Amino acid sequence: MPERPYTLVSCSVSIDGYIGNAASRLLLSNDADFDRVDAVRASCDAILVGAATVRLDNPRLLVRSHDRRADRTARGLAPSPMKVTVTRRAELDARADFFTAGETEKLVYCESPRVGDARARLGPVATVVDGGRTIEMRRLSTDLAARGVDRLMVEGGGKVHTQFLTDDLVDELHLVVAPVFVGDSQAPRFVRDGVFPWAGGRRATLADVRQIGDVVLLRYALSSRFTGD
Repeated sequence: MPERPYTLVSCSVSIDGYIGNAASRLLLSNDADFDRVDAVRASCDAILVGAATVRLDNPRLLVRSHDRRADRTARGLAPSPMKVTVTRRAELDARADFFTAGETEKLVYCESPRVGDARARLGPVATVVDGGRTIEMRRLSTDLAARGVDRLMVEGGGKVHTQFLTDDLVDELHLVVAPVFVGDSQAPRFVRDGVFPWAGGRRATLADVRQIGDVVLLRYALSSRFTGD
């Protein structure tokens, strides 16, 4: 068994590198790319987002296509992948779509001091996992692998992207560039400050470039485990 899942980060950004507006959600993709993302979701065992994404975007994180859900079911899988989030303060609403939408397992990794609060609030709708005093993505990844997750999709936000990338845990990056500018330094960006492995003399490998309507998909291979599937 691999020590961690094959990990894919998926994100849409503006031309100037933002993933949203400062005060509201910004839809950067288009219908054709949403369908591509749906196919990627259907190929994964789990989808991970940070607690801020759960609070601000209220994502459902489900496979939308009936045919893809049916294919997963025929293979003995849940219609949609497991949903995973990480939280430091456990300030999550059990009525959020993350918890109520879809018949699939939901995991919440919570820092140790707030595990009791998280279980009291979220225990009826999710499995709360003690992530330690400080949640480390490498340890989280190892735990997911032990739970049978072979392929993990990370969908945000910027803090989570940064943690996975700076810890060199990402095998593949899908970066979709939308033809708009945000132009607001207070808006959330794709990543935050950090020491990234792909800097200086080490360059990420561009594996594919694809135009999808008015957006462009840049696909990067970030490890020797990149499959190209």
